[in-house]
Amino acid sequence: MIPVLSKALDILELLQNEKSPLALESIYQRTSISKTTVYRILKTFVHRGYLAQSQDGLYRLVARPKKARFGFGSESAEMPFSEAVTDSLKAASSAAGIDLIVLDNRYDGPTALQNADEFVRNRVDLVIEFQIDQHVAPVLADKIDAAGIPLIAVDIPHPHATFFGVNNYRVGFEAGECLAQYAKKTWDGKVRWALGLDIDEAGPLVQSRVTGAFEAIRSRLPGIPSDFLVRMDARGLRDKSCQLVLDFLRRHPKDRGILIAAATDTSALGAVQAVRELRREKYVAIVGQDCIPEALEEISRIDSPLIGSVSHEAQSYGPRLIHLGLSILSGHRIAPYNYVEHKLVTGSWASQGGKLA
Repeated sequence: MIPVLSKALDILELLQNEKSPLALESIYQRTSISKTTVYRILKTFVHRGYLAQSQDGLYRLVARPKKARFGFGSESAEMPFSEAVTDSLKAASSAAGIDLIVLDNRYDGPTALQNADEFVRNRVDLVIEFQIDQHVAPVLADKIDAAGIPLIAVDIPHPHATFFGVNNYRVGFEAGECLAQYAKKTWDGKVRWALGLDIDEAGPLVQSRVTGAFEAIRSRLPGIPSDFLVRMDARGLRDKSCQLVLDFLRRHPKDRGILIAAATDTSALGAVQAVRELRREKYVAIVGQDCIPEALEEISRIDSPLIGSVSHEAQSYGPRLIHLGLSILSGHRIAPYNYVEHKLVTGSWASQGGKLA
């Protein structure tokens, strides 16, 4: 027996047997449960939709609507940012009384398509899709749309979908500003190369993170020729990023003043690994995206080439996605693009010798 659950059921059964609404005082007297406990149970039932409270304070049982069921295709259980979003969404759905079916897209387009078929078979009320491959996005979105299911796309746009995520160009631009400011403070503005660790398969919107970074670097350090702004398809992966940066640094063994804008912290950490392996820490500066725990730990190191990251506030995704999903199901008018807040996090260098501009 769970005492508080038993008390909650006593209250619910009392209201089920009554033909008229009851006040808090009446429920308290007829159940012999403490008034504070009765009050909290009643408020919980109202919040979850089991009871309604009238303006005069009376409580009555209401017809319980069907419990909403959402499907979430997570980007990858092996990607820290994706897992943080998943945890946030699970907590928010539980608090809202929503059934959440989570399927792992495994950073793979065909797997995402299979998961979309599973959501359709399960007849979910709404799909939240977080998958990386722009080429399968229209196929996946068409499956969901054909089933008459609303779709929210996280970070990467999909046809027929409401977009939710960061302003990709803006977070990239702020990363580029950070890199340029570091170069001015540390290297007297002398920069030889700017590298962008991109994710080609994610499409133009996510690629605008690197576009924004390069635009900011050009505006702050106008002397850098366009030929020295180099984009690389690192796929947002650590090993791939490490190998690309290793190869580049080995081709340019004597070059100093190298800025790296990474589309994700996972890529940024791969670049850190390459720089550290070749002992080029003094001559390379890196900024990532997402502020995953390992990146924050790296940024805190005084000698780290990872000088900053842009936080996409993963903990805010869950509550906002649930609110957005429920608003869509309620027929409310929703903006096509819904952006989350973001903030730049830097190491101690930013406070040395003045404020980060």
